[in-house]
Amino acid sequence: MAEERVQRRLAAILVADVVGFSRLMEEDEVATLAVLKERRATILQPVVRAHGGRIVKVMGDGVLLEFPSAVDAISGAVELQRKMADANAALSEARRIVLRIGISLGDVVIDGSDLYGDGVNIAARLQSLAEPGAIYVSSGIRDQVKRKLAFDFDDLGPKFLKNIAEPVHVYRVVFEAAATIGHQEQALPLPAKPSIAVLPFTNLSGEAEQDAFTDGLTEDLITDLSRNAGLFVIARHSTFAYKGKSIDVRLIARDLGVRYLVEGSARRAADRVRINVQLIDAVGGDHLWAERFDRNLEDIFGVQDEVTNKIVEALVGRLAESPSRNRPKSLEAYDLCVRGRSLVSSFNSSPEALREAEILLNQAVSIDSEYAEAIRWLAFVHWQIWAQSIDPTEDNRSRAFELARQAVALDKNDAANHWFIGFLLANEKRWPESDEEFAAAFTLEPNNADALAIRSELAAFAGHASEAIELTQRALRLNPHPPGWYYWQLGLAHYAACQYEEAVRILRMEAIYRSPSRRILAASLAQLGRRDEAMREAALFMAMTPKFTITHWAAAQPARDMETVRRFVEGYRMAGLPE
Repeated sequence: MAEERVQRRLAAILVADVVGFSRLMEEDEVATLAVLKERRATILQPVVRAHGGRIVKVMGDGVLLEFPSAVDAISGAVELQRKMADANAALSEARRIVLRIGISLGDVVIDGSDLYGDGVNIAARLQSLAEPGAIYVSSGIRDQVKRKLAFDFDDLGPKFLKNIAEPVHVYRVVFEAAATIGHQEQALPLPAKPSIAVLPFTNLSGEAEQDAFTDGLTEDLITDLSRNAGLFVIARHSTFAYKGKSIDVRLIARDLGVRYLVEGSARRAADRVRINVQLIDAVGGDHLWAERFDRNLEDIFGVQDEVTNKIVEALVGRLAESPSRNRPKSLEAYDLCVRGRSLVSSFNSSPEALREAEILLNQAVSIDSEYAEAIRWLAFVHWQIWAQSIDPTEDNRSRAFELARQAVALDKNDAANHWFIGFLLANEKRWPESDEEFAAAFTLEPNNADALAIRSELAAFAGHASEAIELTQRALRLNPHPPGWYYWQLGLAHYAACQYEEAVRILRMEAIYRSPSRRILAASLAQLGRRDEAMREAALFMAMTPKFTITHWAAAQPARDMETVRRFVEGYRMAGLPE
């Protein structure tokens, strides 16, 4: 019997996937499935038909489409993303159905109504790379349409894709609904001061374990630049959103609302380190300064200071140098501290992360007993273990204070030491001392977004809800892609202002939902009379934090205004949280 011939054809393959599908289903399975069904009927099917394509198959939260040409595939993808964005406008951010799309041009194998082959596999891999709302395409697609459609393409370079033998050159389609990398619908206005973001340095060592060292260099450079009042400096969390991504610097600058970017790389081998740094004007397209440093490893902190001074001089001129922060005496202690702080650089770290960080930071301090930053982070860990009711013992609380005081005594030139002890003093209701420490922090580091966000909580519990909202918004401008706890602080501030609908909207954002902030979400829902939802959120919160009690919480708050505390307690009780 003659062997049946395999049928093949060249096709443009599109794979789309719903972002955060598991979270949407967990929150409301019935509503999510209903919205997906409605979107397929009213948006997906008409768009595919209009552009001559066909739906090959629906795969849970994803879909595989075939188009007869690259032009049809791109046109259909852009229309699909725009119509999805329009349909999402009426929904809260937490309930929006957002797609990632990948498109490739390739030879496919036909099996009945299904398709297989590298064309399908590459499209699926491109989809998994894409940011929410974006369209990624292979070079074959881009080459076919670049003179036929009025869309630009960002060149993301060659990428190695899983189970694909050769690298694939990847492009992002630039169009209205997904023109930015992040979630800014419009470009942020440039500040009056020279504005700068330091992108994560690339680890060229070839060893994954050196990632922490390279990240530490980036973080320390951001901190040192933030100490200069003449600059507007984007916070670490926002710039690390671009780690490992090949993105046009103009789009990054637009997304963050800055003019200047710093890029760099580091190669650490034995007792040597090589660092390359360049300063780019993302608006004018000029390279303002670039230099290579090839030094002994023990000179690394001197290199950090030199890089900082040269960037400042290039942007605002030669200034009097700020007093230096305390530097570790041991690179081993530095490595341990960098690893520890990466685990706990948010106010809603998991218990497991906190315990691991505690071990690493204790090791760092045992090596260098005068390493102020490691001591401060260790204080932070003990405070979080107490404040999150993980182990709410007096020993953890007093240890946090002891270590925080020690950090300030060892290094009065580190702003973070001041604002953290200021926060602890507020929890002791020692308001004048707390205010002095925050003032010292902002004098040393005007660009400290974390300090602004923390200060907002103290303002809320002082009865100044409007000021609290404003402080968090300032923090968000310095940190446009913040850690989730910024939204926790913003939701808290809106609750304090009795703006419960806005608090619910913020606290259901993907960045913060499912964290311990659910207790504030539960209280907000209760205040709105949505009792069933409130009690469900309260139950989910208690499953995560079984030792929580209203009494412990109320006693622990840094509150000058007891009416604000009373309003929170009222919401917690209405939501069914335990006394």
